[in-house]
Amino acid sequence: MSADEYKAEGNKHFAAKEFDKAIDAFTKAIDASATPNHVLYSNRSAAEASLKQFDKALADAKECVKINPTWAKGYNRVGAAELGLGNLEDAKSAYQKALEIEPTNAMAKEGLDQASHLIEARNATPDMGLGAIFSDPNLIENLKANPKTSKLMEDPELVAKLQQIQANPKANATQFLTDPRLMSIMAAMMGIDLDNLPDQPPAGFEEKTKAEADAAQAEAKTAKAKEPEPAAKDEDVEMTDAAKVEADKYKAEANTLYKQRKFDDAIDLYNKAWETYKDITYLNNRSAAEYEKGDYDAAIATCEKAIDEGREMRADYKLIAKAFARLGNTYLKKDDLESAIKAFDKSLTEHRTPDVLNKLRATQKELKKREADAYVDPEKAEEARLQGKDYFEKQDWPNAVKAYTEMIKRAPEDARGYSNRAAALAKLLSFPDAVEDCNKAIEKDPDFIRAYIRKANAQLMMKEYSQVMETLATARERDQALGGKNAAEIDQLYNKAAAQRFQNIEGETPEQTMERVSKDPEIVKILQDPVMQSILGQARDNPAALQEHMKNPDVAKKVNMLIAAGVIRTR
Repeated sequence: MSADEYKAEGNKHFAAKEFDKAIDAFTKAIDASATPNHVLYSNRSAAEASLKQFDKALADAKECVKINPTWAKGYNRVGAAELGLGNLEDAKSAYQKALEIEPTNAMAKEGLDQASHLIEARNATPDMGLGAIFSDPNLIENLKANPKTSKLMEDPELVAKLQQIQANPKANATQFLTDPRLMSIMAAMMGIDLDNLPDQPPAGFEEKTKAEADAAQAEAKTAKAKEPEPAAKDEDVEMTDAAKVEADKYKAEANTLYKQRKFDDAIDLYNKAWETYKDITYLNNRSAAEYEKGDYDAAIATCEKAIDEGREMRADYKLIAKAFARLGNTYLKKDDLESAIKAFDKSLTEHRTPDVLNKLRATQKELKKREADAYVDPEKAEEARLQGKDYFEKQDWPNAVKAYTEMIKRAPEDARGYSNRAAALAKLLSFPDAVEDCNKAIEKDPDFIRAYIRKANAQLMMKEYSQVMETLATARERDQALGGKNAAEIDQLYNKAAAQRFQNIEGETPEQTMERVSKDPEIVKILQDPVMQSILGQARDNPAALQEHMKNPDVAKKVNMLIAAGVIRTR
């Protein structure tokens, strides 16, 4: 093969982000070239820098400018390699040289800005600005969670260096000059992406809108018009090459077929797009087609491939998040809730979106419900009830609560479990929790009178007299409909609550008690009720008439309240 053929092969590998193969092809092109070719060294330098082999990239970049010292892009290559090595002043000088040759070179301007920014931050304080940057106590954990630095943080030696810098930034600042990895970490913390050094390929690809594409095309035409001489065709490695354009054409055709629900044909074209140019967007789209087709196993395999390939090529975290989200949706279709939860959680780690968060919560809720349903067992519930009863009789209240809790889990629709646990909680003086359990028991069985009585007792202990009377009034109404078996106990508890509510306070005279009671909001409301005023008026003249009115539950409730308060005396 000729040098041009090897060069074309290298360009193809570079576009596919197969940088090792690109380096090999460019090396063969260099060996096969009759005369030294600065473009071949530039291309190999770009591939080496993409693999973070900055020493090799610098050597090839210097050879490039040695062969052609009037070519601005060669100095951009030098600047990118120096920046990767942490040689900030040298990087700045290289970009300045590129701008001297070509003042409109956008890559050189961007590189100069980055180098200048890092130098400024380094020189801002005696500790090279590290004190402020490394003051975060969660620095190590944040770097481990950051996709751009997580792999670096797998090296214990590097982590130890960072901890030394945190402890004494001033004394350890010079380590940045000898370890390029530390420079990559600092750049990531400052928002500078060393994976996308000026004049290097971007880490991931996002589709451009039509307006953005038109603007870029217009800008390219303007720049071309200003060039004194047209550039040689295929002179250097560019990401806007034919491979990407061809892959996007396949993708556009596949998208059309996808909308027409011709999923097999769409999948074939997404495959061609991926084989032509390595961008995990094509894999994400392919998994969507497989998902809609109903081939969930294939969709899962494609999502996992997109994630693995995306990690390897440092793709945009949003694209990886999208792959995890689709993986979760696919597991949902397979009814594998645990795997879906893991996938949704990882998607949120990459990029947090409301839609995925809602799906995660809904899936977690459904899994919890299924686990609870699977735990239901009436026989084991009865065993737990008897065990709880035994603990209760032995006055071992904590274990009684545990046993009744197990009963509730085993039979969540059995009101007795909640009521029994409420009784044990009341013994532990946990009255609010007892009331809550009684409410659940009543919700499960509105005719479970024992739950009303236990609830009223707990409310009485909290001196919530008005609530006690409301609870007992409801209990009395339910009990009467069931035959009135608990009437005596309900009335006794009601009278007890009323007596405590209106009993004399120590040192208080009967007159003072009556005055205080007469100001009770509930008593005042009853006495101001026109119907009750009429009933009480009749009772003064004919006490027997009161008994007739007491057949009305609402009237009976109010009369009993007045009797308890001492407003009506029965003797």
